[in-house]
Amino acid sequence: MNPDEPEGAREPRVPAGATNADSDFPGARVLVGLGLVALAAGALTGLVGGAFRWMLSWTEDRRSTLVEWSHSNGALGVIAVIGLSASCAMIAVWIVQRVPSAGGSGIQQVEAVQQDEDRAANWTVVPARFVGGLLSMGAGGMVLGREGPTVHMGAAIGAAAGRLVRASTDEVRVLQTSMAGAGLAVAFNAPIGGALFTFEEVAKQIRLRYAVWTLAAVAAAVVCSRWILGNQPDFRAGGVDNPAPDRLWVFLVFGIILGGIGVLYSRLVTWFVDVFQRMPVSPLVIAGGVGVVIGILALVVPESVGGGDVVAQGLLDSQRLALWTLIGLLALRMVTGPLSYGTGAPGGLFAPMLALGALCGVIGGRLVELIDQTYGASLTPALVIVGMSTLFASVVRVPLTAIVLVIEMTAVTTLTIPMILSAVTAVATASLAGSKPVYDSLRERMLQGYALNESRHAQP
Repeated sequence: MNPDEPEGAREPRVPAGATNADSDFPGARVLVGLGLVALAAGALTGLVGGAFRWMLSWTEDRRSTLVEWSHSNGALGVIAVIGLSASCAMIAVWIVQRVPSAGGSGIQQVEAVQQDEDRAANWTVVPARFVGGLLSMGAGGMVLGREGPTVHMGAAIGAAAGRLVRASTDEVRVLQTSMAGAGLAVAFNAPIGGALFTFEEVAKQIRLRYAVWTLAAVAAAVVCSRWILGNQPDFRAGGVDNPAPDRLWVFLVFGIILGGIGVLYSRLVTWFVDVFQRMPVSPLVIAGGVGVVIGILALVVPESVGGGDVVAQGLLDSQRLALWTLIGLLALRMVTGPLSYGTGAPGGLFAPMLALGALCGVIGGRLVELIDQTYGASLTPALVIVGMSTLFASVVRVPLTAIVLVIEMTAVTTLTIPMILSAVTAVATASLAGSKPVYDSLRERMLQGYALNESRHAQP
């Protein structure tokens, strides 16, 4: 049971006279009436998500300014940066203790609701994730993704809208699922990617009402968010040539390697979650300790903290770094992401994975350069973009969503075949390695946590 749901709360039952056929052959009430509800809820999701993204960018800029200031202010500057990261992490986790569903990504909770394993999130998730996300990711610099809060805030808005119009339990569930896609669309300015995320990852099916409600929601959400954020792709990527057919084998090999890296990343995420949950100390202490680590890294290796958009954009801009620097940065972000997530602070996994995938692409291009400099240099821009979609597909097992999302984020449409080849081999590699999709593993742990809490409360 969702710990945020008030005792005895229930969504309205299916209205009298309704039958199962209403779901299979939706009429005017479902397609038009609730479609308008989805449109309105999507618009609100866009405004809330757009405001969240704008404020997140603002707080990240202020943190970067503080880090620059610290370099010329000795011990005082060091204490200020480390103290800010630690205190923000602790406050964010304290908010999660007040509203438990606001912790982590939130996507696993949306999926649990879709599978009828949990109740839709209460509206209190919205302010908790908004403020907690600004603290953990923006001011604190934790290596987490903005899509976790926007997806969950969208889902909570959808559920609240359904309850407001006295929709049935099933309709509330579908509305929260559709609004989760709207939240992802806002997070990455990717309407089709957000819709595909709903169908491929959360609902795992396409039915008429899912399609109508989701498309209405993502369209309204992205339009409203663009009023706040502007109308441009999230990443600036110049023209990237489509690799010649005789070079496509590189992307097959690349997919296998990133499939293995995805397995490692997934296991690191769940390992840190398990370890931190078993530690006999307060979550606030754990968060503070991780915040100290993030603060130190912000001073020494600033590229190793934060969501990773700056890192990915720099690589897309052909920023030239030494090979060993790239490998060290990849290793650091491979750890700091799962380390940050393990605290339970509000934040997702997607955005950091995009940066990791971009780093893998540059490293792959440099390794090819060791064999043939011209050949490797020409492939590197394509490998950066393909790496972003491939690692995402490997960890989450959503190849279509990953490909379309990165196409929308970069406005590059020439790499569809390399993306497909790499994503397919990465997903196959991760599956053959016996690794579960990361959100399946996180959902199982979330439900086990609910059961453990209920058993503790049931003890005399």
